[in-house]
Amino acid sequence: MKSILITGAAGFLGSHLCDKFIKEGYRVIGMDNLITGDLKNIEHLFKLEQFEFYNHDVSKFVHVAGKLDYILHFASPASPIDYLKIPIQTLKVGSLGTHNLLGLAKEKNARILIASTSEVYGDPLVHPQTEDYYGNVNTIGPRGVYDEAKRFQESITMAYHRFHGVETRIVRIFNTYGPRMRLNDGRVIPAFIGQALRGEDLTVFGDGSQTRSFCYVDDQVDGIYKLLLSDYAEPVNIGNPHEISILDFAEEIIKLTGTKQKIVFKPLPKDDPMQRQPNIERAKSVLGWEPKVNREEGMRTTYNYFKSLTPEELQRSEHKDFSAHNKK
Repeated sequence: MKSILITGAAGFLGSHLCDKFIKEGYRVIGMDNLITGDLKNIEHLFKLEQFEFYNHDVSKFVHVAGKLDYILHFASPASPIDYLKIPIQTLKVGSLGTHNLLGLAKEKNARILIASTSEVYGDPLVHPQTEDYYGNVNTIGPRGVYDEAKRFQESITMAYHRFHGVETRIVRIFNTYGPRMRLNDGRVIPAFIGQALRGEDLTVFGDGSQTRSFCYVDDQVDGIYKLLLSDYAEPVNIGNPHEISILDFAEEIIKLTGTKQKIVFKPLPKDDPMQRQPNIERAKSVLGWEPKVNREEGMRTTYNYFKSLTPEELQRSEHKDFSAHNKK
C-alpha cells in the first residue's frame, strides 16, 4: 500500500483529496493545524485503518515516520477574508511550510505536488491565462501576502527540482467549489449561497463585469490526481474554462435558490482581478484532463449540501476565530 501525506487535510480541497486517495487504495496521513480547516470534513475517515491524522503546523519542522511515497501540500488559507486576517501565517505556510515539506520529500525520496493558484497571475493582462504568462501582481498590496506566498512556493519547488532532483509537480488551481466550503469566507460562491440562505440581498463588488471560471471539486480532484501521477514537472492550470461575469452569476444564484433577493453593489476591493479564465490546453495534452461537471449540475449539488446543514452546522461553517493565531 502506497503512503501519501496530505497537508491542509481538514480543509475544503484537502478533505476531498483524502477521500480520493483512500478510495484509490492509499494509506493517507492527514495533517492540519485547523486554523481554517474543520475536523468535521474528515471525521468519517477516522474509523479507517488506512487513515491517520496529525494536528500540526507545517511551518514548523515536519516529521513523518516510515516510508512515504507522495506529498500533497494543500495547507494554506485560500480565501480573501482568511488571508487578510492572518497575513503572517499565510506567508509562513507558503514559504517555511513549503521549505519543510520539500525537505521531507527529499529525505523520503517522495514525489511532492504543490498547490499553487491562479492568483499567481494577479490581475491578468493576458486572457485566458496560460502557464507561460508571468502575471501582473502587486507585491505590496493587501492580496500580496497570498499571491507572493504562492509565487515563492513555485520558485522554491522548481529550485528543489532542478538542484536536488526532487520529483515535483505544481498545480495552479482556479476557482473551485462544492460541498464542505465555508460560507462567508470571501469567495464568490459561498458568499452568494450564504446570503441566499439567510434571505439577504446578494452583494456584487464593482459593476459585476469582472469574470470568474468555476470548477466543481470532483473535476478539480481528478485533475490533481492525474497531475501527481504524471511525469510533468512544470505548472499546470486545472480549472473550468467556462467564464461568466459575477453579475450574471448572481442572477443564476437567485434563479437556483428560487428566492427574491435583490442585487446590491459595493466598491471593488483593491487589486481584485477583473478576469479569471484558465487556458487548459496543457492539462488536456499532458494529462488527458478536462472538466466534466457543468455549472448548473455542480451548483445544484453544492446548494443542496448547504441546505441540508443544521443551523448549528451552518453557523460553524461561517465563523472562524483567528485571535489566538494572530499573537504568533
